[in-house]
Amino acid sequence: MLQALGLGPAEESIYTALLARPTASAEELAGQSGLGRAETDCVLRELVTRGLVAVAADSGSGAPGPADHASGHRPARYRLTPPSVALAPFLVEQRNALHRAEAAFSMLTEQYRSTAAHPAGSVVEVVVGVEQVAHRFHQLQRGAQEELLVFLTGDPIAVPREDTGMSESSALDRGVDFRVVAARSYLDGPDMAKEVREGITAGLELRLVDSLPLKMVVSDRERAMVPLDMADCGGEPSAIVVHRSGLLTALVHLFEKEWAQARPLYTTATGVHAEPPAEQHPTGGELEVLALLLAGISDRRAASQLGVSIRTVERRTRRLMDLAGADSRLQLGWHAARAGWL
Repeated sequence: MLQALGLGPAEESIYTALLARPTASAEELAGQSGLGRAETDCVLRELVTRGLVAVAADSGSGAPGPADHASGHRPARYRLTPPSVALAPFLVEQRNALHRAEAAFSMLTEQYRSTAAHPAGSVVEVVVGVEQVAHRFHQLQRGAQEELLVFLTGDPIAVPREDTGMSESSALDRGVDFRVVAARSYLDGPDMAKEVREGITAGLELRLVDSLPLKMVVSDRERAMVPLDMADCGGEPSAIVVHRSGLLTALVHLFEKEWAQARPLYTTATGVHAEPPAEQHPTGGELEVLALLLAGISDRRAASQLGVSIRTVERRTRRLMDLAGADSRLQLGWHAARAGWL
């Protein structure tokens, strides 16, 4: 626990041994921690130097070290300095170190992005091999902070379905806005109905189309990954990673176009069903947003209460207004009441 604050295992062992008693001698601490006496004396000297431990006021010695029985001195006894005082500087230093690391990360990320001054070929990165493709796929999903856009079609090649599910769960737990358009054939696999039900219940937004032109994952609209034909790489799975560029913008536009035309999937007691194109109704998530908006709650508070991003709230509100044919939220409320949505 204390290693996160910069203490080593031996120091943490002595420190926690002192937590259970007002004072203790080096010999007592050595017995409780399982460390040798010499090592215990050394650790105590270090802890005293760092201000985490002090020599007890009634101790017979003013400095850490073995008892001098021959001289008649009592063994030195030690007590903890109040943790709220002693450990606070260590906590501040760790926070500062984290802030410095975040600043360095932001600087390096921005510097990498600015290498649009690089040759045009750096916009597209080719990844070859099962392990490399799977690694970059998980990087994109686990690195997403706001949004993931995914096309699912055909059988998985480099990334098994169970590994994909783990990345999806991680993203949903972080509150990432996760939208998926799946080709009908993708859902024909074994146990897919169960996986789809679990995903939708966890917050995944899934829509269905008859077919898709490609597989794809887009992370925060900054990077996308698209598989290549294995014939182009000697039969090995391969993919391209597309960085911010006109090509990436086109891929996002393609996703939004397919999303708008796809049929939402919803769960019932009997399974997972696609909403008929002619019967456009609000989803459960959209009705949750509608209820909060009609109660006068702001988009930000609604996002916080529902555990989703503001972008998700805004997108659901836009779709509600499209379904209602409304130009304002006031008109949306009137239509919702008239249509019996709530």
